[in-house]
Amino acid sequence: MKNKLRLLLPVSVAVLSIMSCNAQQKISLSNSSDMKLTDKAVTIKRSAIDKTGTTKGFPLLTYKNEQIPSQVNDLNGDGKWDELFLVTDFSPNEKKAVQLKWVTEAPKFTVRTSVRFGKREAKDLPVKPENEEVIMANQVYKALGFQKYQTDGPTWENDKVGFRHYLDGRNAKDVFGKKIPAITPENVGINSAGAVEDNYHQMYDWGRDIFPVGSSVGLGGYALLINNEVKRLGILVTDTINNVEKTTFKIVSEGPENSVLSYDYHNWNASGNKYQVHETTSIWPGMYAYKNTVSINGLKGNETFLIALSNINNQKGVKVIESGDWVCLIQHDKLTYNREWILGTAILVPKKEYNGYIEAPKKGQLTDSYLAKMTIDNNKEISYYAVAGWELSADKNFNDADYFANYVTNLAKQLSAKITVAVKK
Repeated sequence: MKNKLRLLLPVSVAVLSIMSCNAQQKISLSNSSDMKLTDKAVTIKRSAIDKTGTTKGFPLLTYKNEQIPSQVNDLNGDGKWDELFLVTDFSPNEKKAVQLKWVTEAPKFTVRTSVRFGKREAKDLPVKPENEEVIMANQVYKALGFQKYQTDGPTWENDKVGFRHYLDGRNAKDVFGKKIPAITPENVGINSAGAVEDNYHQMYDWGRDIFPVGSSVGLGGYALLINNEVKRLGILVTDTINNVEKTTFKIVSEGPENSVLSYDYHNWNASGNKYQVHETTSIWPGMYAYKNTVSINGLKGNETFLIALSNINNQKGVKVIESGDWVCLIQHDKLTYNREWILGTAILVPKKEYNGYIEAPKKGQLTDSYLAKMTIDNNKEISYYAVAGWELSADKNFNDADYFANYVTNLAKQLSAKITVAVKK
């Protein structure tokens, strides 16, 4: 199914031209921090390396005669790529002199990120891979009478960990624990007949779904606090009508170094107001985390943005630690199903907007969570990260609470480090 899926996706890494240009450019990538940076994500705007936006081919980067894995992303969906995305390492205060050469096609870099999304239009029809979806308020799981989506919605992953989003109206974020760096099979969540099947709550060589969500919004879901009431974006699995009039989903890009998903929630009804919400999810290799970016239009000024950290099975509370530009809310316990394995989870929220946290109500539409309170301005993006470290992952040290906390705070410092990009003519 992966080959079929990629034929439907927007171009992220592909043959872009039958022509080649031998012209080379020099690019300086500078680590301004005194930290060693591992798998540091860097984006280079197309306008910086291709002023007219018409140069043919793929912009291949090399450093000391070695290719740097990268891809091009079309983020605005106009059919033309607008950024070059790469992941590379830096020594403290290192400046890399990188060569850029336009070639006819992108090399086949090792695939370290992926998106999987499949759906069926009727209970007796097989699941087919897709790259977008539109859901109206009455097309939720309970109203349909069957689960329309493979794994309840899209999954995304890197070489460390996987996640999924409940697109069936719940809009919660779940965790797939990975034991190996390879991309998980395309048939996760469907059986041999192509029907939706919950076959991922059992252990495989690659791992399994490990995280209970319940009536929380999972790891990195969100809500609004309006007049001291928590308002969930979406519904519970038992509800038959959504509080969002229309939801649109799209796989923006899927490539070896970066996968990006987007969601638009049209006319979210909360406390009598209707909000327009745009969400972008991004993942790249090397981190046990994903990045989420949200903007909301229609804010009245009395709302607080809430970023969720599900605390189901947590008996040890939460630590709050400032690190770099971030505030880290960290928990570590047997947070998995039936408290079977140790799992550390965390959210990294921007320090400038953080206003403490609350606990979700014991009953209602959103429960069992720590909720970071964030200042949010109308139509202004807010970005944060969600982290999951499982004791059976490649890093076995996640069974230690101090180790996991150190991992999270170090990740926050890594994400705070700035890379300066200078293109030389």
